[in-house]
Amino acid sequence: MVGKTTWLIPDGFLPPKSTGEHVSHEAVCVLNVGDADAELRLTFYFEDREPMDRFRASCGARRTHHIRLDRLRDEDGHPVPLGVPYAIRVESSAPVIVQHSRLDTTQEALALFTTMAYPVD
Repeated sequence: MVGKTTWLIPDGFLPPKSTGEHVSHEAVCVLNVGDADAELRLTFYFEDREPMDRFRASCGARRTHHIRLDRLRDEDGHPVPLGVPYAIRVESSAPVIVQHSRLDTTQEALALFTTMAYPVD
């Protein structure tokens, strides 16, 4: 078995503006090397409000899925808030590997970073 079922991403932020042709965004990058599809639940935590926990995604067996957070909607159609710091818990029905990436285009000189999420179990 490769992977974990719970991952934490402490630093998240979707900029409210972009410059140029690229849109600022973050992605939760999921790798599922197992034989079972993974059903994912994402919970967003904030400094000054209650968590948002109705975001769902999936990653097929032996597949990868890059979940663009600027396009993600919860079960009621609400987006991830822009311009607000957050953290993310990713829970999976099957063991997966999770990485977090951010493309920041708020300045002319683009910034791209990626980091592995923290595996809990």
